[in-house]
Amino acid sequence: MLAMAAAVTTLAAAAPPAPTAGVVAPGENLVVQGVPPIPAALAEKVGRYTEFRAAGLLDWHPERKEILIETRFADTWQVHHVKMPGGARRQITFFPDNVGTARYEPERGDYFVFSKDTGGNEFSQNYRYDLDTGDITLLTDGTSQNSSGVWSNQGDRIAYTSTRRNKKDRDFYLVNPRDPKSDRLLAQVEGTGSWGIADWSPDDTTLLAGEYLSINESYLYLCDTRTGKMTILTPKGGPEKVSYGAGLFSKDGKGLYVTTDLGSEFQRLAYLDLATKKHTFLTTHIPWDVDDFDLSEDGRTIAFVTNEEGVGVLHLLDTRTGKEKRAPKLPVGTISGIRWHKNSRDLGFQLVSARSASDIYALDTRTGKVDRWTESETGGLNTASFPDAELVRWKSFDDRMISGFLYKPPARFTGKRPVVINIHGGPEGQARPGFLGRNNYYLNELGVALVFPNVRGSSGYGKTFLTLDNGMKREDSHKDIGALLDWVKTRPDLDADRIMVTGGSYGGYMAFVSATLFDDRIRCSLPVVGISNLVTFLENTESYRRDLRRAEYGDERDPAMRAFMERIAPVNNAQKITKPLFVVQGKNDPRVPYTEAEQMVATVRKNNTPVWFLMANDEGHGFAKKKNIDFQFYATVLFLQEYLLK
Repeated sequence: MLAMAAAVTTLAAAAPPAPTAGVVAPGENLVVQGVPPIPAALAEKVGRYTEFRAAGLLDWHPERKEILIETRFADTWQVHHVKMPGGARRQITFFPDNVGTARYEPERGDYFVFSKDTGGNEFSQNYRYDLDTGDITLLTDGTSQNSSGVWSNQGDRIAYTSTRRNKKDRDFYLVNPRDPKSDRLLAQVEGTGSWGIADWSPDDTTLLAGEYLSINESYLYLCDTRTGKMTILTPKGGPEKVSYGAGLFSKDGKGLYVTTDLGSEFQRLAYLDLATKKHTFLTTHIPWDVDDFDLSEDGRTIAFVTNEEGVGVLHLLDTRTGKEKRAPKLPVGTISGIRWHKNSRDLGFQLVSARSASDIYALDTRTGKVDRWTESETGGLNTASFPDAELVRWKSFDDRMISGFLYKPPARFTGKRPVVINIHGGPEGQARPGFLGRNNYYLNELGVALVFPNVRGSSGYGKTFLTLDNGMKREDSHKDIGALLDWVKTRPDLDADRIMVTGGSYGGYMAFVSATLFDDRIRCSLPVVGISNLVTFLENTESYRRDLRRAEYGDERDPAMRAFMERIAPVNNAQKITKPLFVVQGKNDPRVPYTEAEQMVATVRKNNTPVWFLMANDEGHGFAKKKNIDFQFYATVLFLQEYLLK
């Protein structure tokens, strides 16, 4: 999702913090250094842009046409129940931290299982919520990191992964949620990758599992649910690195439906015969990634979504004929979370566009009728005037075309407009056209143009493009931003003398890099949960994800790679930064430890450069609580007014 930073566009609604003596007092959980007092008048002025809501589809009820959704009425995202399209959203869970996933028991739906972490630490636990009593029961160990799990077809067990054995490897566990004491270890897994469970076979005797080594390399396994024996399906050691995405058993259990880039630049939908291991490709006519898919309960229809230059397109495929059925034409935007009801007729999904935050829709595949189940509030703003994204391209240092999305402010803002360049995380992410949330304030009220680049290493443009920034090629992605700055100069509507670079996670790293490399070409920078040194990042990120990041960035234990990382590290080049810097961080971040921010802030302050620092002690990888997001937003507006707009 596009964002000024990882947390700036998180959508919610609640009153802004109460002003104290004409200023907004930061919460006791916030560490605020160098940030001037936030005028209460500013908070009041921007208030409507903090009142957007959104909704995500969690699950269909197995017997009734009702859904569980996630949305936020107060400070955090919680589970809500909706009985009908446009119906009331009845809140079910009430926690100080976000609830992640929730899935009904798949036979009767008399309870659901949900996941939740604490303070953004990403060590999620699974819980059972009994709908009759409201009782909540912990299902996991309370300390390790656990996946939300996959229901068996009979609805008597959940298979999930957990790091409880050694805090690193994601072993496989089974539990009957009605009986937490039934929890047992099924299989131990080891290696440098990350493991996940995708599906149960129709007879519940076998799990489909995946081993993820990098975005370009993963493997499929079958796991016997009685013995835990693992059998690899997609052998290692071939001449081509292959990636597998989603996977589901066919209804007869004889094969799998998978997404894979085997023999292709893009993720295609394929049928994998379990007896012959032969792949039959089902979407050869579509030259784009298949992002997501789901198989109807009767096995006759696959709904899938393609990512067509950032735009999501819904498709329906007849599994008997291999031909596409007619699918509705939906508004231009991003489609996700597709999920069939057990009636094999109704298909739920989320849709987000430039003029609408994420909301939930359902398609009746027999009639073609699309119903909108939620219509999230927009703070009283008329979003019909919000601008669409313009796809733009520029040539980089090696003549490779790089693309991104440009949002321009209303025509009433004349002359060359200041620019905010917002770089996505990942690095294997992709900026896609969608709802900008709070970012619309920068467009509509400050007249700032927004550019969201997809530098090399971004997903959505083929597996070769994904690898162009790996290891020793990291600086090539830095040069893509330099080329973007050159492109801004060619635009008569953009002001190349007033540019800010921002981003979250890897985008925060790129903002740090840009501050060191392009100090003479930008006005300021705003990194959020950003990496300041790849060496210290890899040494301190949580052990369960360290090897995955080495596959992307390189191995800091190799002397040559370590020397390269140290040479390009923003913290080791911080003496070059003379332009104002605003650093945002979560204290509980397991991905990019808060020490990455602290060491950068301390180093840049030695330059006598203006440095603002905001850290939340109750947040992780980006702010999730509305009160924290709002304060970050107020400070960001103040930062732009002080250093970009003047």
